[in-house]
Amino acid sequence: MRQNLRLRQICSAIIVAMMCATMLPGCATVAVTGRRQLIIVPDSKLRSEAKVQYSEFLKENPLSTDAEATAMVQRVGQRVQNAVEQFFASRGESSALSGYEWEFNLVESDQANAWCMPGGKVVFYTGILEVCENETGVAVVMGHEVAHAVARHGAERLSQTLLVQTGGMALEAALQKHPEKTQNMWMSAFGLGATVGLLLPYSRTHESEADELGLTFMAVAGYDPREAATFWQRMSEKKQGKAPPEFLSTHPSDQTRIRKIQEHLPEALTHYKGGQ
Repeated sequence: MRQNLRLRQICSAIIVAMMCATMLPGCATVAVTGRRQLIIVPDSKLRSEAKVQYSEFLKENPLSTDAEATAMVQRVGQRVQNAVEQFFASRGESSALSGYEWEFNLVESDQANAWCMPGGKVVFYTGILEVCENETGVAVVMGHEVAHAVARHGAERLSQTLLVQTGGMALEAALQKHPEKTQNMWMSAFGLGATVGLLLPYSRTHESEADELGLTFMAVAGYDPREAATFWQRMSEKKQGKAPPEFLSTHPSDQTRIRKIQEHLPEALTHYKGGQ
């Protein structure tokens, strides 16, 4: 099984390399990490669909009635949003955030989870606040989830899905000819689903990359990035051995995640001014 998975990973890497070589306009570079990514899906299309999905989700899931917790999530969200905009402006890349319509909501759910759709549509579940413990803990999660959006992981995931499932067919044609796959494609793009096999290595890459970018964003926002490792240690303890083996997970193992966060801390701390 490991050999087959490794072979599929190598084949995937070759496909992406070939696509980058022949479709240079579809290649982009992730801020901070400098990783090259293949994107063949228009951001405008993805943000438009995300807006629809987000609205539908909020209709079907009750918002928290805890005014204090809701205010905290929105406060942290706004600070991280400002930090992201400041960071991109400092690099002369503000246009990368064009079309974003930021929104931060706290939903009533026992799940210890949160996510951010393309275009800045964020949801926190009340269940994760216990693990966060405080505003800085919320900033760890907020920075990580927002990083998924600004690193265009959704567009990259959908591009990978199109390549794997439809042989690189254009998005509109794929959605018309393969309607049964449409919902799974969107959910994968938005980080709300997982595919065991070929796409897993990219998902783990996205998670690690979001950790790295998230450290920078929370630091620019005035939150101590050293608290990130502490948060993930609490998350690890909450799971109590329920995590699957790393090669079958879309997330790095807790030990791998914490080690890499500690490796990135010196750079993140250069952006931290001790609070705002």
